[in-house]
Amino acid sequence: MQIEAHAKLNLAFEVLGKRADGYHEVKTVMQTVGLSDVLDIEHWPTLRVECDSPELSGEANLVWKAAQALARSRGIQPRASIRIQKRIPIAMGLGGGSSDAASALRALNELWELSASIEELSGIAAEIGSDVSFFLWGGTALAEGRGELVSPLPPLPPFNLTLVFPDLEIRDKTRRMYSRLTPANYSDGGTTRLLVQMLMSGQFLAESIRGCIYNVFQDIAEWEFPVLAQMRRMVLEQGGPELYLCGAGPAMFAVPSSQTQHQTVAETLQPVGAGVYLVTTVGRIAHS
Repeated sequence: MQIEAHAKLNLAFEVLGKRADGYHEVKTVMQTVGLSDVLDIEHWPTLRVECDSPELSGEANLVWKAAQALARSRGIQPRASIRIQKRIPIAMGLGGGSSDAASALRALNELWELSASIEELSGIAAEIGSDVSFFLWGGTALAEGRGELVSPLPPLPPFNLTLVFPDLEIRDKTRRMYSRLTPANYSDGGTTRLLVQMLMSGQFLAESIRGCIYNVFQDIAEWEFPVLAQMRRMVLEQGGPELYLCGAGPAMFAVPSSQTQHQTVAETLQPVGAGVYLVTTVGRIAHS
C-alpha cells in the first residue's frame, strides 16, 4: 500500500512551563498542509525501513520505532518493507518524521490486520514522540501536555500558505531551541485559547488568522539565526506578507497567501537561496 504523510505547522504555540519529567508543557494549535512524504509498504519476511535520505534508513527512523512498538503491543514479529520518499525538508519544524511514524502505524495496523482502535494507536504514538499522536488525525487540532494530548477542532476552510525553507542546517535543533527557553518565555496559554474559541464559534475567516498566530520560539530563533529576521524584513520591505516560524523552526510560513503574495516572497528570497512553496491546508483523516 502507499500512504501520504503530511507536514504540519503551528498556528499558535505556547510553552506553559517545564515539567517534572524534563519535558515542557505546551499548548498549541496544529494544522496539516499539502506537503507530504510518501510511504510504500508491503509484506516482508523481516522489518526493513529504507529512505531516499540514507541517513534516515533503518533503526534511525521513527518509522522503525513505530513498527516495533505496534508489533510489540500485539506480541507479533514486525514483518514489513517500508520505503520512504522524503518530500518534507528534514529538521525544519514541519514534523515530517513524526508524520511518517503516524502514517506507518495506521498502515501497518491495516497490513497486519490488527484492528487496533485509534485510541490504542494514539497510546503507542505517544511513546514514540510528542507530535506523533496529532498526525493520526491531522487536520486542525489542539495539542496539550507535551503534545500527545490531542483534541480535534472544527476544520479550517481551505486556503493557501507560503512555506519558506531557509538554507540552514541545524544540528540537534529541537533540544537546542528548548534549551534556550527561560521562565520569561512561558505563558498561560491564553493566545491559544482565543484561537480555539474562534475556531469553535465557527466565525473563523482566513484573513483574521494573522492576529492569532503566535510562536514562543519566534524571537529565540531570530536571535539564534539572524538570517531569519533578515529574511522576514526583506519580504516586508517589498510589501510582502509577515513570515511566522513553523514549530521550533527554522522553516517559516505566510498565511493567507495569494498568488501575488507568494510570488513576492519567492522573488525576494531567491538571492538568499531559500526554498519557497505554495501549499494548501489539509483536512482531518477519517477513521472508521
